[in-house]
Amino acid sequence: MILFQLKCEHDHEFEGWFKDGATYEAQSASGELSCPHCGTVNVGKALMAPRLRTSRQKDEAAEKSRQVAMVEATKAAVAEIRKQVEGNCEHVGKKFAEEARKIHYGETEKRGIYGEASLKETAELIDEGIDVHALPWQDDIKKN
Repeated sequence: MILFQLKCEHDHEFEGWFKDGATYEAQSASGELSCPHCGTVNVGKALMAPRLRTSRQKDEAAEKSRQVAMVEATKAAVAEIRKQVEGNCEHVGKKFAEEARKIHYGETEKRGIYGEASLKETAELIDEGIDVHALPWQDDIKKN
């Protein structure tokens, strides 16, 4: 795609995108181009400054690319953690705090569990010396 700055006989300027220069030439010759302001078909190319990519823009694009790659790598790592937890631990749902306490105090067998706990429950578990970790589950990650 190529962008041309166009100008009609009444000095109205506007932009036009074309597949290539030949496409512009063909549309111009056949009268397919018209000014969006006044409708005249007497349209030609206007002077335009070239759009050069500066080194700063290249650096910004490279940084954005690195950030996107980092986000994707993080999502993949979280998906793998979830897969391991779900494959090796018991899901106890909303009874997580209760089950974690039972395990910690020896009231039930020691095993890996996961589930849901409120911030208050999590803080209380930590205050009791119970080792818990919040995991960043993502609903859009499919179980494998």
